[in-house]
Amino acid sequence: MTEFYAPLVVAGDRRPGELVRIERTAVRHLPDATNAWRIVYVSSDSRGEPIPVSGIVIAAGTAASSTPHPLVVYYPSFHGLGGQCAPSQQLLTGDEPLDHIQAALDRGWTVAVPDGENLGITGLGPHTFLAARAAGQVTLDLARASQAIPEVAQSNPGQAPIVLWGYADGGRGAVWAAELHQEYAPELDLRGIAAGAVVTDPGALVRSAHRGPWLALTLAGMIGLSRAYHHLPLRHVLTEDGLHVVRHAENLSAAQLLEQYRQPLERWCQRPDPWNDAIWRYVLTRESRAHAAAPSVPVHLYHGTHDRVVPVESGGGLFTEYRRRGVDVTWREYDTNHFRTATDSTSDVVAHLSGFLGRPAPSRRANPADRSPTDLR
Repeated sequence: MTEFYAPLVVAGDRRPGELVRIERTAVRHLPDATNAWRIVYVSSDSRGEPIPVSGIVIAAGTAASSTPHPLVVYYPSFHGLGGQCAPSQQLLTGDEPLDHIQAALDRGWTVAVPDGENLGITGLGPHTFLAARAAGQVTLDLARASQAIPEVAQSNPGQAPIVLWGYADGGRGAVWAAELHQEYAPELDLRGIAAGAVVTDPGALVRSAHRGPWLALTLAGMIGLSRAYHHLPLRHVLTEDGLHVVRHAENLSAAQLLEQYRQPLERWCQRPDPWNDAIWRYVLTRESRAHAAAPSVPVHLYHGTHDRVVPVESGGGLFTEYRRRGVDVTWREYDTNHFRTATDSTSDVVAHLSGFLGRPAPSRRANPADRSPTDLR
């Protein structure tokens, strides 16, 4: 496993979605997964620079058909900032929740799961948690790379219809992928997305969670965004103890972060409200601002009314905004908490995705083949 995730540098002439490494593997805990491949592919970071990203692609079968097998890019919720918490690794050890993936495989769909920027490949961390543009680009480029796998291409006569599915920060990545679709990857046959408990405003999340049971997420958000915007001096708000904490925390999983860091973020900062620092206000505003283009495909949003991790107002506000902008959007609330909503919603979400796949393909622009990753900003 270590050799496959060994560090590498992606040259500037590599195109987004291009396969760099591929290795056949087996997901033993998914009995219907007849074929699976770990891959490393090219994507773009928050500044449009090319980066390597790892992920896994799982297929229920290889039999050719008269129509392409649908592709679901499933972006899971926050796993951590480093260590052995990349989804493509946890799927092989049995530590990754399987309900959503199994539900998609049961439909005969191919499922692609991104690790996310800097999570998986050795030495690139920490993961850029809450950096939305990078998450959207990683999602779209995984859709490109999945269809470049020889066995997937051979079993599909033409381009596969694609749907996106994500929860919490994974839902954030799916939403931004839909907003970036026509600009960044217009050649993809995207049919729709489902996104639950979407984090729309990281600044609001930090302010609401910095003293609650999920306060470690504020530290993770500071670390992730400071890595995404590494050209800015974002760690200047930390004390010496804070810098030491960050160096340790950026290698931890989500469970380890929640277990080891139970003090408010300001405990490690030079001011009680680090999110009000001028540079941090700039970053948080940039990350909360919706992309200029509304999704051109249908969107299903859902949220738990008793969600204490991502307040229901976050997803509800996005639903209201999308309706105002003319997006074909639906909304469902579940009378439960953050974690139960993730599981209780599965059958309904899969039904929505199936409906999206049953619609006629929308018109798409040509592949921007002559554009480099730095042009796609």
